[in-house]
Amino acid sequence: MTTAIGEHRVELEIGGMTCASCAARIEKKLNRMEGVTATVNYATEKAQVAVAEGSGVETADLIATVEKTGYTAALPEPPVSAPATAGTPGGEGLDGPDDRAPDALAPLRQRLLISLVLTVPVVLMAMVPPLQFTNWQWLSLTLAAPVVAWGAWPFHKAAWTNLRHGAATMDTLISMGTLAALGWSLWALFFGTAGMPGMTHPFELAIARTDGSGSIYLEAAAGVTTFILAGRYFEARSKRKAGAALRALFELGAKDVAVLREGREVRIPTAELGVGDRFVVRPGEKIATDGKVVEGASAVDASMLTGESVPVEVSPGDTVTGATVNAGGRLIVEATRIGADTQLARMARLVEDAQNGKAAAQRLADRISAVFVPVVIALALATLGYWLGTGEGAVAAFTAAVAVLIIACPCALGLATPTALMVGTGRGAQLGILLKGPEVLESTRRVDTIVLDKTGTVTTGVMTLTGVHLAEGVEEAQVLRLAGALEHASEHPIARAIAAGAESRTGSLPTPEDFVNVPGLGVQGVVEGHAVLVGREQLLNEWTQFLSPELAAAKAAAEAEGRTAVTVGWDGAARAVLVVSDAVKPTSAEAVRRLRALGLTPVLLTGDNKAVAEAVAAEVGIDEVIAEVLPEDKVAVVARLRSEGRTVAMVGDGVNDAAALATADLGLAMGTGTDAAIEAGDLTLVRGDLRAAADAIRLARATLGTIRTNLFWAFGYNVAALPLAAAGLLNPMIAGAAMAFSSVFVVGNSLRLRRFRALA
Repeated sequence: MTTAIGEHRVELEIGGMTCASCAARIEKKLNRMEGVTATVNYATEKAQVAVAEGSGVETADLIATVEKTGYTAALPEPPVSAPATAGTPGGEGLDGPDDRAPDALAPLRQRLLISLVLTVPVVLMAMVPPLQFTNWQWLSLTLAAPVVAWGAWPFHKAAWTNLRHGAATMDTLISMGTLAALGWSLWALFFGTAGMPGMTHPFELAIARTDGSGSIYLEAAAGVTTFILAGRYFEARSKRKAGAALRALFELGAKDVAVLREGREVRIPTAELGVGDRFVVRPGEKIATDGKVVEGASAVDASMLTGESVPVEVSPGDTVTGATVNAGGRLIVEATRIGADTQLARMARLVEDAQNGKAAAQRLADRISAVFVPVVIALALATLGYWLGTGEGAVAAFTAAVAVLIIACPCALGLATPTALMVGTGRGAQLGILLKGPEVLESTRRVDTIVLDKTGTVTTGVMTLTGVHLAEGVEEAQVLRLAGALEHASEHPIARAIAAGAESRTGSLPTPEDFVNVPGLGVQGVVEGHAVLVGREQLLNEWTQFLSPELAAAKAAAEAEGRTAVTVGWDGAARAVLVVSDAVKPTSAEAVRRLRALGLTPVLLTGDNKAVAEAVAAEVGIDEVIAEVLPEDKVAVVARLRSEGRTVAMVGDGVNDAAALATADLGLAMGTGTDAAIEAGDLTLVRGDLRAAADAIRLARATLGTIRTNLFWAFGYNVAALPLAAAGLLNPMIAGAAMAFSSVFVVGNSLRLRRFRALA
């Protein structure tokens, strides 16, 4: 969400949300306030609020509105690390390292473990008659009551909040069923015959009218609570950590900088750098902030931010971007933008806005519950009315009505999503595919367009020697030995590519007897008695070593395809043209074919020039190419494709892809890429092989299909028993069996995902 002129932006951390409908209610309430525009994200549990100047709305008013809606709100914790504030959007700073943060899962884990310890004996006593000693039912009550009251408290609280807003979710169903089971058991124990010494529940699944006053359903109440808590815990564990992508982005920035003060170099934290300060960047160092080169010449590796595979040559007067790497000579840079104004900070805002604007789909179980709960309540009331109307008496009528509520609460519902997700993510991890959470699965079913970043995704992302064109009578081995030896002494990325290629083809390289770096043109020196020149054509021309027509044609052809051509000459003559480029991964063409087979339309998106992009697209079989785009343009392209009605997946690996990954309906990050891209993505492809993208989408779709099947059967077993409950024929064993069998089926069905195989 962008902030317009005359507005200020407030971020709130929201607590107490249990589903996407909660987020929608909070958003609706905030947007009703005058001068307020808000978006609330359930996945990140944050609200982004823009408040118009002069509206009179304070942060306290926003928090109060959220609290009146039934949830909690607070400003984010202040940053732990001061230096990080230099790059944060709006000067807000970032959270400290993860290990300093409190374990958010600890309260849920504690609630689950205590409930589990109390529930196991309750279920065993109810289902195994030999364990039903005299007065066992009172011990069962003692153990089950804390589980239903304290263990299930989050469900009761959420159900009450939903009830106040006229909504029904899965929490409503759980709360209603467990309280009905506990309430009826209390009545049977204190006012019926269930509390008599010697009472037992015989193990029989016979369908026959039973005396409701002699039956208790404590194992159903405690069992359902514990099963659902287990499901929520496993689901929460797999949920992505909000803010991780932003932390990863700011890890890219330089931590300190050598600033020039009165002619001396003084090393200070980057946070203390000011506009107009001049600082030194040595070869291999990160550029501390956006600025202008005032002294020196070098090649800057900006691929991490821009996606361009070829290093950018800079000299006095050229601009450079913070977090890019100086790959060549010593530079003196004057800072022009710091803190929130830098390109890195603007990219962080893009990622943050994209994450906040990407609302998670409401859980399928909640959508079903919204219909199922009113139907069950209506059926329970109808059952009560029917039995009272037939003169069967109040006890029989209430027995049947409460039985409807008890049997309608399926514990397998809470396991349907988490168990499938656990097995699916486990199998994915074995195959090098990491699924971040359940909210990503719904998107995979609808995806019809897949946007592929070029550098590091379709290509290797590393400059490689891909061609050698020779003058007549010249041997390739000699060209590579002489040129490789000279380039081995250079720090330039293209030089390193030539040296590596030469070494892999010819073996060890000789040591130059003399070496001179010619800024902006190349290198020259003496190797094995030859005066060698390697670099731009201009360098050879200055020594009257002109390219032959054949070499000139080869150079022109390489540059027409967007590749880098390096000329080589020695002893007074031009001898060869070496071609360096970002090579296409050998598996990319096969990956594109597999993506097409899944019904996806591939689009190549890159910050590189159009000639390079089109050459790569032709090689792998992609028809649609969008080139020469900045990081913010990548976000706009993804947004435009979505506005055209397409459901878009995005595959990328660089910092420049992070915002687009977060904006897309489904973000797939290459595990060989930057942390910022990995954290912004919904799926991570550990292998760095684009074929894994097709496998990831297949696995996600299979996992989603399993969840849908689980939900169908989770309701199916219980729905089948509803007529028995309404007819007054439900006994505790049938209620317990329905709970157990549906849970076993859900777990067994989920385990089938272990048989998922990646395509060969």
